[in-house]
Amino acid sequence: MSKVAVVYWTMGGNTEAMAQAVAKGAGTEAVECSDFSADQVAGLDALAFGCPAMGSEELDPDLEELFNSCVPELGERPVVLFGSYDWGDGEWMRAWEQSAKDAGVNVIDTYIAHLEPDDDALTACAALGAKLA
Repeated sequence: MSKVAVVYWTMGGNTEAMAQAVAKGAGTEAVECSDFSADQVAGLDALAFGCPAMGSEELDPDLEELFNSCVPELGERPVVLFGSYDWGDGEWMRAWEQSAKDAGVNVIDTYIAHLEPDDDALTACAALGAKLA
């Protein structure tokens, strides 16, 4: 079984619920971004990062800073990105995925949920985690 980290930032709890589902699927625990650092990447086989859309469809600055610090350490490790949104059409996730891929991150999947994740969304998140495990 792979060692997987599920790292997230949440504002209203929607992305946290998604992170818990991803972690369950991966057989691990979700961790808030303030409790994770790039030096932990070396001991991992795969990672998931979750962040809701903020402002005009952008990442939260704390999660973005952490993610950017992890990028040089990720190598070929598989990575999934996920999060929730309220407005727009998911542009923040498409931009995040593209910038990650442009930086050489091995993004194998993404998932977004509109507002509070329903049972189908949580099932999809668990499948993301299983993909990493």
